[in-house]
Amino acid sequence: SKAKGRNRVESYTRDLTAQASERVALEHELRRAIERNELHLCYQPKISLEDYSLVGAEALIRWRHPTFGDVPREHFIPLAEENGMILQIGDWVLETACRQMAEWHRLYESPGPLSVNLAGAQLRQPNLLGRIEQLLKDNGLNPGFLQLEITENFIMSQAEEALAVLHQLKNLGVQLAIDDFGTGYSSLSYLKRLPLDILKIDQSFVRGLPDDPHDAAIVRAIIALGRSMQFTVIAEGVETQAQQQFLAYEGCSQIQGYIVSLPLPADEFAATFLRTTVMAFSDSTAAKPSL
Repeated sequence: SKAKGRNRVESYTRDLTAQASERVALEHELRRAIERNELHLCYQPKISLEDYSLVGAEALIRWRHPTFGDVPREHFIPLAEENGMILQIGDWVLETACRQMAEWHRLYESPGPLSVNLAGAQLRQPNLLGRIEQLLKDNGLNPGFLQLEITENFIMSQAEEALAVLHQLKNLGVQLAIDDFGTGYSSLSYLKRLPLDILKIDQSFVRGLPDDPHDAAIVRAIIALGRSMQFTVIAEGVETQAQQQFLAYEGCSQIQGYIVSLPLPADEFAATFLRTTVMAFSDSTAAKPSL
């Protein structure tokens, strides 16, 4: 049995070593991903539950590696947060999203605001405000067309620090969303002090709708809370007609998820969801949406 135990330890150590070397390799590749243009954004539409019109989109990062293929976000984002690369990646996302939004506003009828996920480390950057202001100015964008999504856990863990930054961003005119709501430990008194516009219900609660009584009760409570505080309530990860009907009945404002669409590359998103403006039609030299 000793030998058996030893074998188990050896295989566990081997697994850890393999994991560690895989991690080092991934980290090395991630550093080069930006230079090699391996990162791109996909856009997931948000739909109003009142009239089923397009009300905006969320920009989601994707990494397509020449050998590893598509690297899941949950594999490389935590790594980037640990090694500090999240600042560079986060800035690239903001810049790319603002550029894309400016192009869509030039070519199409209002696509609505575009939301971008902000990492905690970005919120701690002293130049964040100036950088966002500059990007909006460079791209000729109204600040109201940019939504910034911050996770509930970060907001709760950095309460006072987060409050100051969020107020500055709000004064700039951008919209603020609390992401993954219901998974953290928000105190309601603190939530009241936050200058938020949007509450996003985490998809882990949406998944069990409408049959799971616990999920149904939680979602109902979040929608009621959001509405009483004048927030726009968005449900993520909506996949079925039954989920959509439940959310509409309970008064949820918007949904995103596979029932509407998978996240799409910019050109596919535009072709599927955006209506060309008359001006773009009459101007044959108008630039086509870039990939």
